[in-house]
Amino acid sequence: MWIPTEHEKYGVVLASFRGTVQHGLPLEIGDTVQILEKCEGWYRGFILKNPNFKGIFPSSYIHLKNAHVKNKGQFETVIPVEDSVITEMTSTLRDWGAMWKQLYVKNEGDLFHRLWHVMNEILDLRRQVLVGHLTHDRMRDVKQHITARLDWGNEQLGLDLVPRREFSMVDPDEISVTELYRLMEHRHRKKETPAAASTHHLFVHVKSLMSANLGEELEVFFHIYDGRENRPLSERFFVKLNKSGLPKSPEKTERQCTLFVDLGSSDLRKDVYIVVHIVRIGRMGAGEKKNLCSVQYRRPFGCAVVSIADLLTADSKDDHLLKVYACNTESEWHQIHENIIKKANSRYNLSGSNTGLAVALQLLHGDIEQLRREYMVLFTRGVSITRKLGFSDVIMPGEMRNDLYITLEKGEFEKGGKSVARNVEITVYVLDIDGQILKTHVAAGSGEPGGDEYHSLVLYHNNSPRWAEQIKLPIPVDMFRGSHVRFEFRHCSTKDKGEKKLFGYSFVPLMQEDGRTLPDGTHELIIHKCEENTSLADYPRYLKLPFSKANLPSNNQTLKGTKESFWITSFLCSTKLTQNGDMLDLLKWRAHPERINDSLSKLKEIDGSEIVKFLQDTLDTLFGILDESSQRYGLKVFDSLVHIINLLQDSKFQHFKPVMDTYIESHFAGALSYRDLIKVLKWYVDRIVDAEHQDHIQQVLKASEYIFKYIIQSRRLFSLATGGQNEEEFRVCIHELFMSIRFFLSQENKSTTPVAQTQAVFLRTFPAVYGELLKIFTVREVAGFVRETLGSLPTAVHADCLEAVKLQCIAKTVESQLYTNPESRCILLPVVLRVLQAHMQEQRDLVMCARILTSMLSLIKKEENGTAEPVVSEEVELIVESLLGVLLRTILEISNRPQPAGPAMRLQFQDVTGEFVACLLALLRQMSDRHYQQLLQAFSSKDNLRDFLLQIFTVFRILIRPEMFSKDWTVMRLVTNNVIITTVLYLSDALRKNFLNDKFDYKVWDSYFYLSVIFINQPCLQLESFSPSKRKKILEKYGDMRVMMGCEIFSMWQNLGEHKLNFIPAMIGPFLEVTLVPQPDLRNVMIPIFHDMMDWEQRRSGNFKQVEAKLIDKLDSLMSEGKGDETYRELFNSILLKKIERETWRESGISLIATVTRLMERLLDYRDCMKLGEVDGKKIGCTVSLLNFYKTELNKEEMYIRYIHKLYDLHFKAQNYTEASYTLLLYDELLEWSERPLREFLNYPMQSEWQRKEYLHLTIVQNFDRGKCWENGIILCRELADQYESYYDYRNLSKMRMMEASLYDKIMDQQRLEPEFFRVGFYGKKFPFFLRNKEFVCRGHDYERLEAFQQRMLNEFPHAIAMQHVNQPDQTIYQADAQYLQIYAVTPIPESQDVLQRDGVPDNIKSFYKFNHIWRFRYDRPFHKGTKDKENEFKSLWVERTTLTLVQSLPGISRWFEVDKRELVEVSPLENAIEVIENKNLQLRTLITQCQSRQMQNINPLTMCLNGVIDAAVNGGLARYQEAFFVKDYVMNHPEDGEKIGRLRELMFEQAHILEYGLAVHEKFVPQDMRPLHKKLVDQFHLMKSSLGIQEFPAYVRASPVHFTNGSPRTCRNSVPNIISPDGGRGLARRSLPSYPAVNRYSSSSLSSQASNEVSNITGQSESSDEVFNMQPSPSTSSLSSNHSASPNVTSSAPSSARGSPQMAEKHKHSRENACLSPRDRPVSAIFPNPMDPAQRAAPHQIGDATLPRSDPNLSAPDKVRPTPSSWSLDSVKEGAPSFSDSFGKMLCPPVPPRPPYSAGSSAKNMRSQSPVSASRSPQKTTVPPFTPSPTECQSTSLVSNSPVLSGSYSSGISSLSRCSVSEASGTELPVGDHPAYPLPPPSTLPNSVSSSSDEPIRRENKTPPPYSVYERNNPRRPVPLPHSLSIPPQADPPALPPKPHQLRTGSMKLDGTSDPRVPRPRPLPRKVSQL
Repeated sequence: MWIPTEHEKYGVVLASFRGTVQHGLPLEIGDTVQILEKCEGWYRGFILKNPNFKGIFPSSYIHLKNAHVKNKGQFETVIPVEDSVITEMTSTLRDWGAMWKQLYVKNEGDLFHRLWHVMNEILDLRRQVLVGHLTHDRMRDVKQHITARLDWGNEQLGLDLVPRREFSMVDPDEISVTELYRLMEHRHRKKETPAAASTHHLFVHVKSLMSANLGEELEVFFHIYDGRENRPLSERFFVKLNKSGLPKSPEKTERQCTLFVDLGSSDLRKDVYIVVHIVRIGRMGAGEKKNLCSVQYRRPFGCAVVSIADLLTADSKDDHLLKVYACNTESEWHQIHENIIKKANSRYNLSGSNTGLAVALQLLHGDIEQLRREYMVLFTRGVSITRKLGFSDVIMPGEMRNDLYITLEKGEFEKGGKSVARNVEITVYVLDIDGQILKTHVAAGSGEPGGDEYHSLVLYHNNSPRWAEQIKLPIPVDMFRGSHVRFEFRHCSTKDKGEKKLFGYSFVPLMQEDGRTLPDGTHELIIHKCEENTSLADYPRYLKLPFSKANLPSNNQTLKGTKESFWITSFLCSTKLTQNGDMLDLLKWRAHPERINDSLSKLKEIDGSEIVKFLQDTLDTLFGILDESSQRYGLKVFDSLVHIINLLQDSKFQHFKPVMDTYIESHFAGALSYRDLIKVLKWYVDRIVDAEHQDHIQQVLKASEYIFKYIIQSRRLFSLATGGQNEEEFRVCIHELFMSIRFFLSQENKSTTPVAQTQAVFLRTFPAVYGELLKIFTVREVAGFVRETLGSLPTAVHADCLEAVKLQCIAKTVESQLYTNPESRCILLPVVLRVLQAHMQEQRDLVMCARILTSMLSLIKKEENGTAEPVVSEEVELIVESLLGVLLRTILEISNRPQPAGPAMRLQFQDVTGEFVACLLALLRQMSDRHYQQLLQAFSSKDNLRDFLLQIFTVFRILIRPEMFSKDWTVMRLVTNNVIITTVLYLSDALRKNFLNDKFDYKVWDSYFYLSVIFINQPCLQLESFSPSKRKKILEKYGDMRVMMGCEIFSMWQNLGEHKLNFIPAMIGPFLEVTLVPQPDLRNVMIPIFHDMMDWEQRRSGNFKQVEAKLIDKLDSLMSEGKGDETYRELFNSILLKKIERETWRESGISLIATVTRLMERLLDYRDCMKLGEVDGKKIGCTVSLLNFYKTELNKEEMYIRYIHKLYDLHFKAQNYTEASYTLLLYDELLEWSERPLREFLNYPMQSEWQRKEYLHLTIVQNFDRGKCWENGIILCRELADQYESYYDYRNLSKMRMMEASLYDKIMDQQRLEPEFFRVGFYGKKFPFFLRNKEFVCRGHDYERLEAFQQRMLNEFPHAIAMQHVNQPDQTIYQADAQYLQIYAVTPIPESQDVLQRDGVPDNIKSFYKFNHIWRFRYDRPFHKGTKDKENEFKSLWVERTTLTLVQSLPGISRWFEVDKRELVEVSPLENAIEVIENKNLQLRTLITQCQSRQMQNINPLTMCLNGVIDAAVNGGLARYQEAFFVKDYVMNHPEDGEKIGRLRELMFEQAHILEYGLAVHEKFVPQDMRPLHKKLVDQFHLMKSSLGIQEFPAYVRASPVHFTNGSPRTCRNSVPNIISPDGGRGLARRSLPSYPAVNRYSSSSLSSQASNEVSNITGQSESSDEVFNMQPSPSTSSLSSNHSASPNVTSSAPSSARGSPQMAEKHKHSRENACLSPRDRPVSAIFPNPMDPAQRAAPHQIGDATLPRSDPNLSAPDKVRPTPSSWSLDSVKEGAPSFSDSFGKMLCPPVPPRPPYSAGSSAKNMRSQSPVSASRSPQKTTVPPFTPSPTECQSTSLVSNSPVLSGSYSSGISSLSRCSVSEASGTELPVGDHPAYPLPPPSTLPNSVSSSSDEPIRRENKTPPPYSVYERNNPRRPVPLPHSLSIPPQADPPALPPKPHQLRTGSMKLDGTSDPRVPRPRPLPRKVSQL
C-alpha cells in the first residue's frame, strides 16, 4: 500500500535506473528526485527537472538528503537543507551545462573552454565544501572563490546578477527592497571597480650571480633607496653566495627570499630604486696569487640598480638580470649607486659581458594579512621580512619594534708612522650594562641571523675611508639602559702573515642619564688610541672617557685638536623608547611639579608618533594632574586632551582609536573628572557666540565624542563608587550643557561666518554622542535631547553647507543605534520627515535624502516580523502622509532631467534614481489596506486624487523602463513588478469609484490602460524566454503577473460601459499587443475585448471600419517584431467567431475576422521566411503575396508602398535587378509629375512629387540596365527626357538622350543569356499559405538548368519530397501533412510574334521579345493513340500540349508567378509533323544566315544540321511523313486534313529548297578536309529529292525571294527579285513582288540569329528615321522557341539526328512521362519544339476579307482596320490632370514644329465599345501612363496584358499591315480630316492570311487582370516626318539567302510597288513597363 512520506522527501540518484517496470520512472545517476509516496522498498515521485512525469523507482537507488518542505500537500515544494552556496552551485552548474553546449554549437570556442575550466574548478571546490573538513577561515575563502566564479560565469553568459549576503543568496521577500537594492548595487559596483590597494610589498628572490671570474664567496646586500632625497628607505637584506655565485644555504628559502614590507603608494615612483651592493670575501687584491695567508677580508666587488617603476610595467613573474658594475675606485664605493643612477657609470666597468645578478622581483599589493592568505606557500615555505626605516604610513597599535640602525659613515686616520695609508677594518660589538658582549644582536641585515660582531669592509690603502655600511642592532628594550656600542679599528697588513693590528677604538652609549636614547643623526666619535695588546675588557675605565667630540668640555683641547675621528649615523625605530625630553618631563610630572605648566604647553609640539607610543601613560598623566589640581590646570589638561583626541583623527594614527577606547573601558580611573570636563566644555560652548576666533572651539567640538565618552565613563565610575550619588546634579549639568548647545545652534548666521562653521563642526560629531548618552539615560530621554537639539536649528537656513551638514547629521542619526529602537523612532521620525520633506520639495541634496530614506525604510522592514506591528504601521502611515507625494514628484523630476555629463556624475545620478525607486517600492510594499484607504481618503478633492493617480501611473511606467535597472537585475525587476501590480489592484478600485459614469475622466483611464499594457509586455515577464528552472522559480514565487494584470484590464474594461467608445480605436493597438503575448490564459481573457469594441463601434457608426483599420495597421508592425504565432491566429478566429454568432452584424463581423485572419496567415508566413539567412524565392514570393493582399483586399496604400520597398530590397540583395525595377515601378506609377510636396517617408527626404518620381525613374533605369532589360529602360529615359524638355532643362535632357543612346548600344553590342522557365507545383498542407496547393512558373537564374533548379528548390524546402511524374496530383497529395514538389521545364510562348518573324532583325533584339513579357508557357507530352505502327510510328504519335497562363507576365515583380489557367489540347500526328518541319526549316535558315554573314567562327553546326536532315532521308526522313500522310488511305479517312496535308507538302518542298541553298553556301565555306562529307551530302540530297518526287522546284519556289542586305530588315521592303547566288552578288533592283500565295502564318520568321555588328546605327540604312519604328508585331503566336529548345547552338542531350529526323528512337517515346526533364534535355523537344494553339490553325487559302486577322467574328474587316489615333488604354485620364502621355509623346520628336491637338471626333473613343473586357482595377486613383516594352516596336500584349482592344497586336498609330500583321485593333493615325496617312491596299493584293489570334481575346476575357495593371492612355500627337535629305542609302548586300516562300510586306508597299518617301511614318507611343 502506498503511504505518503513524512521525512523521505528529497534524494539523489546513486545509480541509473531504466524504469522498465510498469509505471517505472527512468533515472540517471546524479538526478535529484522529490519523493511523494513509499511502498515496500519502492518510492513514487518525480525528477525535479521534469515534475510533470511521475513514476516509481527502487528506494535502494536513492541517497536521501534532509529537506525542508513548503506548502505541504498537493503543491508542496522541497528545499534541501544544505549550505545555500552548495544549492546555488548545483542549480547554476545545471543551467550552465545546457548553455555551455550551445557555445560549442555557436562556435564560441574561447568562452567554451574558459567556462569548462571554471565549471571544473567549481565542481572541485564543491567537493571540498561538501566533505566539510575545511577550517573556518579556509571555508570562508573557498566560498568567496566560488561566488566570484559563479558571478563571472553568470556575467559571461548574460545571466542574472545574484544578490548575496555573506556568500549566501538572499530571498528578496525576507529583506526590504532598499536593502535588496543596496546588495545589488554593491555587487554591481564590485564588478565594476576594484579598490586600489594603499600598501605595497616587494618580493625579492635571489637566484644566482653569473660571472666568469668569481672563485670567492660573496655577500649581496639589497635595500630600497630614495634617489630624490638620497637616503635609504629600508633596512638591508643580506644573502651569502658561494664561490659558484649560488646561494650558500639553498635549502633555507628564507635566506634567499625577502619581502620589503609597508611601501606606501608614494614609494612606487621612478626615482625609488632597488640598490644591490656586492662584497667579496677573500684576499686583499682580487688577482693575488694564493699564498699561505688564510685571513679573509670583506672587499668591494660591484653594484647594481633597478628602478621600482620598471617593475610596475614588466611582467611580474619574469626573472630580472641586473647589470653589475665593478668598482674601480674604492674611494667612491660609498656613492657608486648614486653615480649609476645619475648615469655617470662610464667610470665603472661591467664586471663582465655576461655578468649579471639573476633575481625574481614581484610587487604585491594589499595588507600583509591579506597576502598571508593569498600567498600561503610563500609564508609557509619561509620568507624573511625586511622592514622600512621608520614606521609605515599607518601605525598599528600593539606593533612591537625596537631597532637601532647605525651606519658606519667614514673615518679620518693618521698614517701612524707608515709610508703608505692604512687598510682599516672596523669591528663592532654591543655590550650590556655589565660589559658582556650581547650575542646575536649585531645584524648586517635581514635574511641572515644576527652575529656577535660585525666586520666592516676594508678599503685598500685609504686613511679617509668611507664605508656607508648600515647595521641593525635589535636590542631588547630592557637592555637599552646602560648598554653601549664599541668600534675597534685595526690595520690589515698585506704581508705574508696578513695580521690585523688594533690601533684604536670608539664607543657610544645608547641611553642618556635622563632616560632619553641616543638622538637620531650623525655623531663624530673620538678615536681613543691603544696598543695592539690592550685589553678592552675593562669597560668601566673607558666609559668614563668622553665618546663624542660634541660632548667634550671646552677645556679638553687635547682630544679636540686630534685629527683622527670616526663618524656614524644612528636611527632609532622604537615603539617603547623616546628621544624626546619634553615627553619624559610630562610623564615624570610628579618629580618636577613646577614644570607641569610648561610640559602641558609643549605637548602640542611633540611629534604624534611619540605621543601614541605612550598614549596610555600620557592619558594617565593628564587625568592625574586633573584630579590633583583641577582648579589650576583644568583648562590646560582639557586642551591637551582635546589635542590628543584630535591627533587620533589623523589617518596615520586612526588605528589607535581602539587603544583609547580600551583605555576608557579598562584603565581610565578618573571618577571625578566628569564635573571638570562638563564645566570646561560648557564654558567653551557658552563663549562660541561671542568669540572672535573659533578655531580652538571648533577643535574642542571635534573632540566632543571622546569628551562625552570620558564624561559618561567618569560618571559611571563615580556612581559605582558612591552608589549613584549626585545623580540629579549630573542630569542638571547635562541638561544645562544641552541648553547651551541649543542656544548656539539656534543662531541664524550666514554660511561664511565662523559661528556657522562651528555649528557645522558640532553637527558632524553630534550623532557619535548618542551611544554614550544611552549608557546613562533612557532611550526616550536621549531621543528627547536629539529631537530638541535638531529642532533648535533655524528653519530658514541660508547656509547651503550647513544644510548639507544638517542632512548628514540626520543620516547618521537614522543609521545610529538610537533610531533602531521603536520607542525613540516615534519621537525622532517627525523631525527627520520634516527635514527630508523640505529638501526633497526643493530638490536639494537628493543623494543624502535617498540615503536617509533608504536607512529608514530598511529598519521598518526588519521590524515587520517582530512584535512592534502597530508601531510599524503608524510609522508607515506617517511616511506615506508626508513623503509619498513628494517622493513620486522627485522620481518624475530626476527621470525627466537630462543626464549630466561625466561618468562619475552619471553614476551618482543613476544611484540616486535607483535609491529613490527602491524607497518608493519599499514604502508601497509596507502599505496595507488601511494605509491605502487613508491615503485615498486624505485627498480633499477629485482633482488632487486625479493628479496623484496620474503621477503614480507615470512613475510606474518609468519603473518598467528597460533602462531603469541593469540588464541582469531580474530579481529587482520582479520585486518591482510585484509591488506595481499590488498597488494597481488597490488603485483600480479608486478609479472605478471616482472616475466613472458622469465623473468619467479619460486621461486617468487612458494612463491606467497604457500602464497595464506596457506592464504585460515588458521583457522580464516573458517567462517563455527563460530557462525552465528560472521560469519555475518565478511562477512559484509570484505566479504569472501578466495574467493577473490581463484579468484586471478585462474587469476594468467591462466597468466602462458606454465610455468604451472613448478608447476605440485608440486602445486597439495596445490591447492587440497584449493578446499577442504567448500566454494562453491571457489571450483567452483579452481577445473578447475586440468583440466588445466591434459591438460598440457598430452601435456608434453602423460599421466597424475604424476597428478593422487599426487592427490591420498594428498587426503588421507587431508581427514583424516577432510577436504572434499560428496558435494565436486560430484562437483569435475561433473566439471572435463564437462571440459574434448571435450578433445582428454577424456577416460583416465574419468578413472582418476572415480578413484579419488571412492577413495574419500572410504575416506569419512572411516572418517565418524572413528568419532564413539568404534571400530566396520563398522570401520574395511571400512578400509579393503580402503586397498584393494590402493592395487588393485591404487597399492600404502606405503599407503597400512599404512592402514594395521591402520587396525591392530583397531583389536588390539577390541581384534580381530586373525584378527590382518592376517592383519600384509600382511605387513610381502611384506618383504623378506634379509639384505636390511629399513628406519624409522611408529613406526619402521631404521633396516634391516630381523630384521623387524623377529619382525613382533614374533608379529604375539603372536597375533595368544592370538586369540587361535595356528596352524597358529606354522607355523611361524617353519619359524623363520629355519632362526635361517641357521644362527646358536641356542639360539633363542631353544626359538623358545620351543614356538612351548608350542603352541602344548595349542592346546591339552586349550578349544576353536566355533563361530557362520551370513549372513548380507546391502540394501538401505543410507549405506556407501563399504556396499551398498552387502551381507557379519560375524564371531560372543565368545558366541554371533543370537539375540545378530542382536542387535549389529542395534546398529552400529541405523537408519537401520531389515528385517523379508530371501528372496532376490527386486529393490525397493535396490534403497530405507533408510537402511535395513537382518540377518540370516549360517553354515560353512569346507574345511579340511580329518582331520575331521579321527577317533581318538582329538576334540581339529578338532575344528580348522571346523571353520577356511572357504570359503563357507550354509543355508537351508525346503519346500513341490507337494501334502503334512498328514500321512508321509517326502515324499514331500524338502530343498532349498543356498551356499554362499566368496571373502576371514574366519577368515582373517576382521571379515566379502563379498559374491562372491550364489549357490541355491534343496535337494530331499530322500537325505534329508540320511543326517539326517548320522548326527544322527555321533552324536551317538561321544557320545559313549566320554562315553567310560570317557570324559563325566554325561551319560545323551547319554541317551537322545538314547532315542530320539529309542523312536521315536515307533512313526514311521525310519519306516517313510521305508514307504516313500522303497515302490514299489517310487522305480518304481524314478529308478535313486536306489543307494540312498541302501545308506539309509545301514545307517539305521548302525544306528541300533550303537544303539546296544551304549546300551551295556550305560548299563555299567548307574546309578542304570536309569536302568528301560535302560531296556525300550532295549525293544524298539528290536521292532525297528524287524520293520526294521533286524533279524541279515549282515556279513560286524558283522565283527568287528578297534577300537581306547586310542583315537589315528595312532594305527588303522595296527590293526586287534577285537571282539566287551563293556568292552573294548584289541585288539589281530594290523591290520584290509577292511570289508565293501561301499562308504567312506558317513561315519561319528569323533567318538571322544575330545582328550584324555593322548595323550599329539603326537609322543609317533606312530612308526615314521613322522607319525604325515601323515594325509591327504579328498576331501569330507561332512559338519560336525551337531556337531556344532545339537549336544546335544550345547544348542538348538529344543527338542532332534525333532532333532533325522525324523518326524517334524507341527509348525516347515515353521519356516525358517518366521524369521532370527540360525540353532541351529529351528528344521529344527536338521533335515537337514549337507548338501552336489549335485555335491558331485555320484554313490556309482564305481570300478577301479573311485576309485581315479577326478577333471578333461579328466585326467586319474594315471595322477592324479602321484607323485609330491612339492605342492607349481606354481608361480615361483623371479630369483636369495633364495627360501623362502628353509629356511622354513629346520626347519622341523634336520640340518643333508645334503639335496641334486632335479633333474631338478622334475615333479612339469608339474603341471602348469593342473592348470585350471591362476595365480592371488599378492601384491608384488616376490611371498610370503605360510603357512600351521596346524602343523599336509596339508589342501586342507583352506589357499591356489586360488591354482588351490590343489582344493580338496593337497599333501605336502606325499602319499595321506589314506582313499580314494587322490585328483587330491596328490602324493608322489620322490627321484631322480623318483621311488615312497610308492608302490601304485592296484585299485582293493581300496574302492569304489566317487570323491567328482568335484565342487571344478569349484568353483576355477570361483573365482577371492583375491588381496593378498598367493602362495605356490617350496621347494625341502629330507624326513628324524625317526630312528626306537625312535618309541614308543602303550599303552593299551580303550573299543572298534562300527564299522564304510566302513573304509579303504589304504594310510597307504601295499597290504599284513603289515607295512614297513623302508619307510620314508614325512613331509608336511609349507604353508602361510595370507589368506584374
